[in-house]
Order: sequence, then structure tokens, then C-alpha cells
Amino acid sequence: MSELTDSTMLVTGGTGSFGHAFIRYALDELRPRTVVVFSRDEHKQYELRRRFGDEPRIRMVLGDIRNRESLARAMRGIDHVVHAAALKQADTAEFNVLEYVQTNIIGSQNVLAAAVECGVRKVVALSTDKASSPVSLYGATKMVADKMLTSAGARTSVEAGVRFSVVRYGNFVGSRGSVIPLFRELARAGQALPITDKRMTRFWVTLDQAVRFVAGAFDTMQGGELYVPKLPSMKITDLAEAVAPGCPTYEVGIRPGEKLHEEMIATEDSHRTFDLPDRYVVQPSISAGDPPPAHSSPVSPGFTYRSDTNQEWLSSAELRKILDSPEAAEPCRTMSA
Repeated sequence: MSELTDSTMLVTGGTGSFGHAFIRYALDELRPRTVVVFSRDEHKQYELRRRFGDEPRIRMVLGDIRNRESLARAMRGIDHVVHAAALKQADTAEFNVLEYVQTNIIGSQNVLAAAVECGVRKVVALSTDKASSPVSLYGATKMVADKMLTSAGARTSVEAGVRFSVVRYGNFVGSRGSVIPLFRELARAGQALPITDKRMTRFWVTLDQAVRFVAGAFDTMQGGELYVPKLPSMKITDLAEAVAPGCPTYEVGIRPGEKLHEEMIATEDSHRTFDLPDRYVVQPSISAGDPPPAHSSPVSPGFTYRSDTNQEWLSSAELRKILDSPEAAEPCRTMSA
């Protein structure tokens, strides 16, 4: 039985791609008493209500994680929190610095404070590969949020009985905002596909994999861990071929705040990183001398987890199977003059 079974849950940013998938999985598989969806977009909440109908276990709360008081009101009586709310566009962040600081850093601090105030049992926050050795403002704000929550997890578990951990993963295959819908649309129109840089590599994870991994973290976390699932990498050129076989491509250059390759664990963190069959666990720096996770082994000195040096790779054919629909791989139509 899952830690989340028969519990009360709150999902910040619950109307996003991850939130939709997590709520569906929770209702179908975990059987919670209540799932509170906390988000600031009333239209997305309306769409979510339409999707789930009159499901009595779902409760919608309109609010912004920038507002600690509204968060605390929503968290009263909550056992577990999934913190998925964030501003996430790396290039947009470069021109809207304070907005990203307010949401990703101050908002995460509000989640932390409200959880302690309301006696929440466990909080799992979602991170991103951009938070490791960040080169973007978005990545830097997520790195600060990660540090804040894992540090609180190492301290607060003892001080207030609340446990905090972080899950870091790569890009969702096919989620809203990913490049896959764009590639499909251009392929249907007979247009060439824009490739940032043909050398580019990325980690890839399906929504189902991410949802199950986050749910499982509640069962294993002690507080303060940063969990990194072991994921395959893929070349951006293979992705284009998987989505639209035969379509020509052209390079547009790396956008502001973007990396050529992605990293989920930096070399500087190798001394506190431990290897398990399906994941890596990074201990918080303030408790790096604590006992390692059960059944784990330390990684080798100088270890790094990067998309270009990863040992597991997805081919175009394998990604096509993951997308698993006739329109996932649309042959390119004849280019018009």
C-alpha cells in the first residue's frame, strides 16, 4: 500500500501537464481521500473539472504560491503536498527576472512555510535538469528552490515533523510546451523543422514515468534527498526523425538560457551522490556525512550525469514506440514552393 493511499493531498500547479497526469494516477491507483488542486488559472481549473467530471475527491482552490496565506488556508488538513507550480520557460526568464524569483524562489519558500505551519507530513517538490550547474535564470531559481527544500528536509524533519524532498528529471515527451507538438504541426504543413543545434542532446521521460517516480518518492523519502531517476538520452536530430520522418531540418541556434547538453548531477556533487538500481540519490550538503540510503553504493569520484555522456540512449524507433500513436510519427508532406 502506498503512503498516499487514504491520505489528503494537495498539488500546487495541479492544472499543468504533470498535474493532470498525477491526479489521474492518484485517483485510479492510489485512492486518496481528497486531492486539492491549487493553481492560479481559473480557465485551466475549468478544463480540469470538465476532464474529471463530478469526481467528489477533487477540490479546486484558486490561488498563487506567491501568497503564503492562501497556501496555508488550502493546506489545512493536508497530509502530502506535491509542489509542481513554477514558471518554466528558460528564454522568457531571461527577460522577466523578478517574476521568476517571485514564483520559483519566494513561492517555494511559501510552500515550505505553509507546510510547516499546517503540519503537513511530507512534501515532494519537482525540479529540472536546468537546476544543475545552471546557466539560465530559470535554472538558477530552481537551484535555489532545490537547496532551500532539501536543506529544510534535513533540518525540519527533526524540528517540526515535516519531511521535504526533491525529484529532478528531464523533459516530458509530448507535454504541453514541448517541441513535439510544434514538429507535428510543421510536418503537417510541409515545412522544415527548426533544430536549435544538431549536436544537442536531452534526457527524456514520459509523464507516466515521472508521475510514478514522484508518487514512489513519498514511500522512500527520509527528508532532504534529491532523487534523480535513471533516464535515457536522445539526440534532437533523432527526435525530429521520430516525430516527422523524412522532414528537412535547419538550425536556429541556442536560445537565451539554453544548454547544448543537459546535466542532472554535477561533478561537484559526486561526493554526496549514491547509486540505486533505478535512481541516483543526492544527499543535502549540510548532511553529507549522514549514512547513505539503504542498499545504495557511492558513485565514483568525479561522476556526472549528463545527457551527452549517458550510457542509455533512445533511438528514433524507440521514441516512436513511446509516443505510441499513428500520428506520433507523421511522414513529411511534399514541400510547397
